[in-house]
Amino acid sequence: MKATQKDFRQTAPGAARECRIFFFCGPDEAGTAAAAAKIAGLLPDAGERIELSGAEVRSDPARLGDEARSTSLFGGSRHVVVRAAGDEAHDAVENLLALIDNGDADGACPVLVVASAATDKARTAKLLAGRGDALVAMFYPPDLKSMSDEVRRMAGAAGVTLTGDLAERMARASGFDVRLAQSEVNKLALYLDASAHAPKHPDEQDLDAVGVRAEEDGFMPLVNAVLAGDTGRVPGELRRMREVSLNAVGVLLALERRAAHLMQLAGRKGPGGRIDQLLEAEQKAGRVFFRDKRDLNAQLQRWSPAKLQRLIVRLGALHGALFANSQAAELLLAHELAEIARFARAPAARNS
Repeated sequence: MKATQKDFRQTAPGAARECRIFFFCGPDEAGTAAAAAKIAGLLPDAGERIELSGAEVRSDPARLGDEARSTSLFGGSRHVVVRAAGDEAHDAVENLLALIDNGDADGACPVLVVASAATDKARTAKLLAGRGDALVAMFYPPDLKSMSDEVRRMAGAAGVTLTGDLAERMARASGFDVRLAQSEVNKLALYLDASAHAPKHPDEQDLDAVGVRAEEDGFMPLVNAVLAGDTGRVPGELRRMREVSLNAVGVLLALERRAAHLMQLAGRKGPGGRIDQLLEAEQKAGRVFFRDKRDLNAQLQRWSPAKLQRLIVRLGALHGALFANSQAAELLLAHELAEIARFARAPAARNS
């Protein structure tokens, strides 16, 4: 079974009932994570959540099958979530499928694999795509219109009626991340005391009151400096990150989204294409904000598709490291951002 963001909402309830293995992939890291959370919430008996990293199941492919067939500490149900980069989980999934097909995994719990930097053409996806007990769902970063529509849908469900301009503002403030957008909607609904039975109509002042602001006021100056290889600006941006207490995971999510967007743009440009013409067309199509064009131009000159692929895998690994070492997350992130900026600045990374 396969799905994309266009039909995932309709596919999800049936898949949660029928499937045993889920593979969420594509360049929209936020979309894949939100989809996994959606499926977990729809499982008939989700129970305890077991988290595994891609590195763990890659080094011990049998572990995933063992975890899926185990019961929780108190004898209840469970589900397993694997956060992998690319095809890290391939051998583990292959092993689990062999157990299922041999009848050795009766009663195994659902397994959800969130695979950054993978696509529906990945080896792991090919193992699952033709099976009735598996779902492969691929997500691309949303454009402004689709993200604004999703924000309006979220807000409507919470009893908040948004105009198009306010929905667009919230879409930009969330950096096109559906998880952050949902958080902003929840804050706004709480502030307005809104509900489905008592809907409210906010204005610009209400969004100001709950702190909805453009993402460029927070994460993006640092992200842009790093991806442009501007090693002169990066130390100052890292100081600002500490001084204003920017959330390390939030910064990384913004970096992952921009890297995924650059990968999409590089693919549309193709060999020999002109960056300025591409960005002009993307702006007209509503996929690029006019304020971002200068930064995107500089970054596309620094990063080839091959370099971006390596970057996305590296960012996926960093994501796991931040969660595993939350107390040192800011230090880990700062070190990695400085390394990425130096890599971007190197002549070998240029792709003009």
